Order: sequence, then structure tokens, then C-alpha cells
Amino acid sequence: MQTASHSPSSNKVYCLVLTTTATAQEAQSLAQGIVEARLGACVQIQPIQSLYRWQGRLCNDSEFRLAVKTPRARYEALERFISAHHSYETPEIVQIPITAGSAAYLQWLDEETQGGPDEPEPEGQFALP
Repeated sequence: MQTASHSPSSNKVYCLVLTTTATAQEAQSLAQGIVEARLGACVQIQPIQSLYRWQGRLCNDSEFRLAVKTPRARYEALERFISAHHSYETPEIVQIPITAGSAAYLQWLDEETQGGPDEPEPEGQFALP
């Protein structure tokens, strides 16, 4: 059985944006803010272990990874949102291109990210106060 797929070359470009937080509570709060602001259609939260250098010191910490699915056009607003609401001095904010995906999923992703910051509501629709 074949499923229809949608590639960015035919219409829009999509991406996966990754960031990490120190606590589950911060991850949940950040994820909720991202979805409520329509900067991402879905945010997945996973516990991870990170090994890295910070200020000349080797660190090994438990963290929480957030994976945000969004149209590429929303990336700059999403990056600003994460930077403004993150507890880390230098948070990880990286973008990974989505090169193809299910047409139905990508359509849903578009629908759920319309009307957020830096994007007007579609004509004929009004934002609720």
C-alpha cells in the first residue's frame, strides 16, 4: 500500500527544531507555549543524557529534548520564542530540514501553525481575545 507523500519542492518547506531543557517542568512549559503560540504543530519531549563541554568543564547531565515540527517560515519566530523563554544562557536551538512527509500530516502541520506570531490570521477568520 502506498501513501501519498509531500516534498518541500512542491510547496512549502518544513523543519524539525531541537532544543533541550534541564527539567521536565521547563520542557512541558516551553512545549505548551510553542504549541499555544502556533509556532509548532507538535512538540515531542524525551528524557536524554548529554555529555558536553561548558566553560572549559566536562559536563554529563540529564536533560529533556524537545523536537518541534514546524514550517520553515516559522523558524525565526520559534527561535526568538525559545531564546526568550529558556533558562539556559546558550540554549541549543538547531533546525533539521524535513525533505518529505505524508501529505496529510504536512497539511495538518500547516493548519496548526497558521495565525501565530508574525503571521496574520487567514482572511475571514479572527483571532480570539
